[in-house]
Amino acid sequence: MSNKTFVLDTNVLLNDPRAIYQFGANKVVIPINVLEEVDQFKKELSERGRNARTISRYLDDLRAHGGHLSIGVELETGGTLQVAMPAKKIPVIFRDRGKQDNYILAVALEVAEESGHDQTTFITKDVNLRVRADALGLRAEDFEADKIDIEELYSGSKTWAVDATTLESFRAHHFVDAPHSEDHGFMANEFIMLQDEANPKNTALGRYDAVQKRIVPLLATRDGVWGIHPRNKEQQYALDLLLNDDIQLVTLVGKAGTGKTLLAIAAGLQKVADDKNFVKLLVSRPIFPLGRDMGYLPGDVQEKLNPWMQPIFDNVELLLGAGKSGQQNKKKSDGYKTLIDMGYMQIEPLTYIRGRSIPNQYMIVDEAQNLTPHEVKTIITRAGDRTKIVLTGDAYQIDNPYVDSANNGLTYVVERFKKEPVAGHITLVKGERSPLAELAANLL
Repeated sequence: MSNKTFVLDTNVLLNDPRAIYQFGANKVVIPINVLEEVDQFKKELSERGRNARTISRYLDDLRAHGGHLSIGVELETGGTLQVAMPAKKIPVIFRDRGKQDNYILAVALEVAEESGHDQTTFITKDVNLRVRADALGLRAEDFEADKIDIEELYSGSKTWAVDATTLESFRAHHFVDAPHSEDHGFMANEFIMLQDEANPKNTALGRYDAVQKRIVPLLATRDGVWGIHPRNKEQQYALDLLLNDDIQLVTLVGKAGTGKTLLAIAAGLQKVADDKNFVKLLVSRPIFPLGRDMGYLPGDVQEKLNPWMQPIFDNVELLLGAGKSGQQNKKKSDGYKTLIDMGYMQIEPLTYIRGRSIPNQYMIVDEAQNLTPHEVKTIITRAGDRTKIVLTGDAYQIDNPYVDSANNGLTYVVERFKKEPVAGHITLVKGERSPLAELAANLL
């Protein structure tokens, strides 16, 4: 017999259709009005529309094989699922306002009265609805199946205090065996700063190779990458990941101005145009406006994309003009259009990526914090043979109203892949765009 009862709101199912399986051997209740709201989104071609169609299929399959949803059907988790509607007359306070949320709350209240308020929890991602539920005496919680505390997000680096002999051995032999102690448990491709216990200024930078179980030196970036030189150790770490062909998935997280996108594009151009390790640099980003949307944009697909992709173009132009004393280097041409015409680079929206296979390309997805976990899964599963995917973003700058800093696709990938040898992550901390930009990022 189930010990607890969970009443799910519409936004929970639209966020994750498999949410019904996330509550173990307990009872899950879906108000009938939730299904009415889900039905409104089923024709959308968006992620929300796909999730609406998926939950409908799940429920139809349960109905076909498990009995009547109105009574309750068994779930694979050992719990039960019931679709409920108000058994009593809707209170005037709810009925007069005529919103679906009110009917959903009414069902949740009836379930709580039947199952016990202490054993019933209303699950919703709507902050205001949680407040209203609490005011009515209902226990209300957010759906946290994929939530990750941004303050505890895996950083991708740590410091390891060693003796001087170990440091000398690392520099002489270009590796040092990782300690067996669980206290020093390193993640795959985690960056380690070896620091002399007696002299903290004596340090060396390395990366943990999970296959060989040893710490190895970083790739040499002394000559820079397309005129860009790392300005801090986190940027050195980032370039090591971006230039390593054995690491197929890279995540770069950092506030504005830390160099995430610039480093990724520089490394991509190096690998495509100079080293010829990939056939093309594919750059994309989700389309979400900052502030009020300007509405319809005229022109063909490329012309419509230009305002959204302008930050990418700006970074490419900066790279093409990078050089000593402000002089343009030899790679300077007519701009990013020349790289596109030569076939080195392609700018593309994420909208049409579903169903594609992308082989032998260096793919950068900028502003990945605006993606849902499912959208990120769709992107990564497009990777064909020898394709490298780089996700960049800032979990504190989210424009997508359906995700937040705790459940967006970028942080989801960081946590899920941190133990995998094919993946690497680093959090960039220091802003290098300008002193003003750094100050604004910290104070505002």
